[in-house]
Amino acid sequence: MTQRMELGPLVGDVYRHAGALDAFVTRSTLPKQLLDLICLRASQINGCVYCVDMHSADAKQAGESDARLHSVAVWQESPFFTERERAALAFTEAATRLSTEDVTDEIWARAAEHFSEKEMATLVVAVATINFWNRMAVSTRMTPPSYKP
Repeated sequence: MTQRMELGPLVGDVYRHAGALDAFVTRSTLPKQLLDLICLRASQINGCVYCVDMHSADAKQAGESDARLHSVAVWQESPFFTERERAALAFTEAATRLSTEDVTDEIWARAAEHFSEKEMATLVVAVATINFWNRMAVSTRMTPPSYKP
């Protein structure tokens, strides 16, 4: 697969504004470990090889276990995640698959049991932001950082 273009130099302002969204989410009270799981799961759903590579490497570097990283794709069947993480992953899946699913009242309520109103707002922004990045990376076929031809 060949990368179609490098967006950064062409739309630098967009990258800077999206980076501000990332910075907001990173500075939030949501734990980095949870944010890594959210980004990884959305990226898996969207088929974003660049972001799957980057977020799994980031999570691994931050101390995430191989078992949990390998189980993100099957989190519902996996014993490795807390109820709070499961609620965030369910919300991530629903908000990522808007064309085929919806963020139902049940999914929202499940997440709201584990996150404050401010954290829920941040969760919405976090999932929207990774989906934005995924769409740019997938459409341009960005080459994963770890890929060495």
